Amino acid sequence: MRWIGRRQSTNVEDSRGTGGGKILGGGIGAVVIAVIVYLLGGDPSQMLNESPTMPQTAEQKAADDSAANFVKVVFADTEDVWNKIFREKYGRDYEEPTLHLFSGSIASACGQASSATGPFYCPLDEKVYIDGSFYSELHNRFGAPGDFAMAYVVAHEVGHHVQHLLGISDKVHQLQQNSSEQTANSYSVQLELQADFLAGVWAHYEQSMKDVLDPGDIDEALAAANAVGDDRLQEQAQGYVVPESFTHGTSQQRMYWFKKGFETGDIDQGDTFDETLP
Repeated sequence: MRWIGRRQSTNVEDSRGTGGGKILGGGIGAVVIAVIVYLLGGDPSQMLNESPTMPQTAEQKAADDSAANFVKVVFADTEDVWNKIFREKYGRDYEEPTLHLFSGSIASACGQASSATGPFYCPLDEKVYIDGSFYSELHNRFGAPGDFAMAYVVAHEVGHHVQHLLGISDKVHQLQQNSSEQTANSYSVQLELQADFLAGVWAHYEQSMKDVLDPGDIDEALAAANAVGDDRLQEQAQGYVVPESFTHGTSQQRMYWFKKGFETGDIDQGDTFDETLP
């Protein structure tokens, strides 16, 4: 993705280097939880045992600063795309969220979170929280290299903001309150898959409006979607999968919905609550 020298969002809070200097750790149960919620809409209130972080080297700081600048450009592009869609489709202004960059740990309106929580969106303060080191984590831990893999993550979290503005998230949460755990998990999967679809819609407009995607960018996004499927994460963490406990969808489902959003660019085709999932 061609991003250097382009507009960066000004809706940014940057507390990197000023946090509590803690990350979350723990036993195997904690690792399973952390891996599952590590990406894309996990519950930021999950707390594990704390352990001290290692100080950053100058090389790590430079890498984090570069990644932060990239994320700010992507965030600006989501503002441009969703402002256009909201004006043309809904005849209303798009209420832009805030990007909060942090390191170590952070207290959000949705609760305490840390590096192990991964990127998340908090509807209570309408902020997208991203740890400064996540770019390298996506590459090294999850095997999803490339800048557009990270762009997909950012666009997915912004997708949750879009769901919040359209009232979709509130409806889902109300349904979950009166549902069994398995049914509630199913609603969560559908919500997450729709956020993947919305990330694909953003990528569609990103290319048609700005023509900044490089060959292979969409493949990078699909690789990231594949890397964070519930089935793959559970298999890696515990050696087997428990479909009833899925909260984000399988790798196949996540790739399917992102690709559908990118290929159609039509927000009306993202009803994951109605269409039979692959």
